[in-house]
Amino acid sequence: MLGLRTFLIALPVCLLIVLYLKWLWSCKHYPPGFSVFGELWKIRTGLPQDFLIQWAKQKGKIFTLWIGPLPFVVISGFQAVKEGLINHAEDFVDRPETPFIKAAFKKRGIMFSNGHTWKQQRRFGQVTMRKLGLGKKGMEHQIAEEAQQLVETFAQAKGQPFDPSLPITNSVCNVISVLAFGQRFPIEDENFQKLIEALDIFSKVGSSIPQVAYEIFHWVMKHLPGPLTNFFSVLEVTLAFAKKQIENHKEFQRLHDPQDFIDFYLLQMEKAKDDPNSTYNEDNLAQCVLELFAAGTDTTATSLQWALLLITTYPDVQDKVQKEIEGVFGSSCLIFYQDRKKLPYTNAVIHEVLRSKYALLYGVARTTVKDVDILGFHIPKGTDVVPDMRSVLLDPEQWEKPEEFNPNHFLTEDGQFVTREEFLPFGTGARACIGEQLARIELFIFLTSLLRAFTFQLPEGVKELNQDPIVGFTMHPHPYKICAIPRYSR
Repeated sequence: MLGLRTFLIALPVCLLIVLYLKWLWSCKHYPPGFSVFGELWKIRTGLPQDFLIQWAKQKGKIFTLWIGPLPFVVISGFQAVKEGLINHAEDFVDRPETPFIKAAFKKRGIMFSNGHTWKQQRRFGQVTMRKLGLGKKGMEHQIAEEAQQLVETFAQAKGQPFDPSLPITNSVCNVISVLAFGQRFPIEDENFQKLIEALDIFSKVGSSIPQVAYEIFHWVMKHLPGPLTNFFSVLEVTLAFAKKQIENHKEFQRLHDPQDFIDFYLLQMEKAKDDPNSTYNEDNLAQCVLELFAAGTDTTATSLQWALLLITTYPDVQDKVQKEIEGVFGSSCLIFYQDRKKLPYTNAVIHEVLRSKYALLYGVARTTVKDVDILGFHIPKGTDVVPDMRSVLLDPEQWEKPEEFNPNHFLTEDGQFVTREEFLPFGTGARACIGEQLARIELFIFLTSLLRAFTFQLPEGVKELNQDPIVGFTMHPHPYKICAIPRYSR
């Protein structure tokens, strides 16, 4: 009896020792690093927004972050990210296939697929975005109309304090609706509001504790109720909404005159119906539509919310933008995206918003497709890599005043706009955001439209707005209210 009891005690101890030795052996194959759980206990007031930057100062520009038994190599700072994602772009081309990602996205669509599926879907996405008029005045007119709707909504506040976040999200979401479905939805539409609520849930799950727990204990977590159960439920509802739109398009097919993303995709399905290697199907189409909304709404809306917060906080910057716009265009002439070249200061302000208030906690993870050696470190094939894009945009080796909101980062001494290779808010390499051009057009047209119509001020009695973000995978500002004072009689 005593021998059995000793055996039952010794067995798990031996297994733990074996697992520990296996982990030590694994560590030798990765850049030096540490366990995230060994650091988190030190944090008393929540995860700081720049925790990866802080850890990089201690561990170096390339280090391994162990989440339980799972290694994630973090690449920090412009030079390291450039070496990895630009100079070795094809070596970092895959996305992770973690338990959560596989359960949520099922290797479909563009953002989290790999191999042949990813190549076909991404190529189609890039070509179709161009066909839909990005960079041309066709889509710009749609965005300008939505911007005018937002101006009308702001005007309804009659100069009184209001929260701009929901109207901004509605407007940006409707831009994607026109792109994907060929129509905008009224704000009171029940299905449209459910879609916006779903996008909010999506943004809160990424990098959350439940998601991390799912990655490590997925065989248990998938059976437990909680935030992830709600996430997967909302995911299915949203995909069902997309599939309903697909069915509507199939009923009134416009294969000879496609007008939106679904039309073009259905046309591509028809062309490829006899190709055994085709990945064009309704499941991938529904996933692509979901990604258009998830990626195209949250980050752009968040950036616009930050832009208004900063514009209100720095009235001298706001005044300078308004004077530049009036000096070039007056108060009524239409402004298009190509006109940004005539507005160097305004263009610099928009870039500085994206730099100083990066919309994500860090860049979307990649996976190495082969063994890679960068900057003296070896990263094995199949390693999940986190490019810390926040560290690039705040790199003190590249930016004069990285912690400050300073439009001069993008201006020459004589006030001309200058592009910066360190400016990478949309990612870089083979996985760079395919919606970058759309986001740039939206930010420019929305912001110039709003600043022509209003002067934004702090409510009476409010001395400042909170510039710290709510830490999540998407870095939203804390809720705030501002006053939109009409500049001209309406």
